[in-house]
Amino acid sequence: MILKTILLHAVDLAQPTAPPQGVNTQGLADFLRTFFAPLFLVIVSVVALFFLFTREITRFVQFIILAIAIGVIFYVPNIIEVTAKAIAGALGISVG
Repeated sequence: MILKTILLHAVDLAQPTAPPQGVNTQGLADFLRTFFAPLFLVIVSVVALFFLFTREITRFVQFIILAIAIGVIFYVPNIIEVTAKAIAGALGISVG
């Protein structure tokens, strides 16, 4: 029974398929935003607390400014898509 199932799956996998018509990136930006944004906030919080407890106020301020600039990437809607299209256009790749 198991061998029959394995052979049937192998036959299904061996069937030719149509070539892909392009990469479907629908929802990729939302996935990246929901995956990396909470991780980013945790890392920013830990590093900021470290700088505060070691009383390195100058580094703390520099870090917060950098964190805000990077945070814009995660929280501004469509920034990833716009940036990707701009990079693709700069590289000469046609954007649909």
